[in-house]
Amino acid sequence: MNRVSEVIEVLPNSSRRMITVVSGLEFAKAAVEDLAKHTYDECLAVDAETHQIVMQLNVEPAKLQATKRVFQIADAEEPALRRTEVLKSRGYSVMAVMGDDAAKALLSSIQHYDLFIVGHSAPEETRTEMVNSLKARYPGVKILALNPPDQRVPTADYNVPQNGPENWLPIISQELANSASSCGA
Repeated sequence: MNRVSEVIEVLPNSSRRMITVVSGLEFAKAAVEDLAKHTYDECLAVDAETHQIVMQLNVEPAKLQATKRVFQIADAEEPALRRTEVLKSRGYSVMAVMGDDAAKALLSSIQHYDLFIVGHSAPEETRTEMVNSLKARYPGVKILALNPPDQRVPTADYNVPQNGPENWLPIISQELANSASSCGA
């Protein structure tokens, strides 16, 4: 299923200007990258249904440092939306995608992230491959794997049961606080 994304330019006065609407993350990525080549303004791709930011370019360095960025890869939309809302309510910027193919498409261009979350729904082998790929591309960024019962991703930095935020939120809070202090923020 191709998700519809709105490509948006954030103007200097913080207002948003819709540039185009595209179907499919590959087209959203291409449209944001093209827009970013022609402006210094922040450029976004936003999921038209969930309003989650799926890609962001030309972000001011001060804004990057001020906000901790979490990239979430999930296969089940409802739990991903709940996690996103919890994280946003704590002040984190969350990029969320559905499925490994979407994650690979968006992560093909290196951006700054402070933490990755790999959801519980994909097969164990797929989740392990994704964690290994993330480790190779982003060696200094921690990865939290949410797991179904009796399963773990051995190469993930953290493995927790996929249940509610009480299992994973303390880890994220501590890890992002540590990354802030190690950056001098």
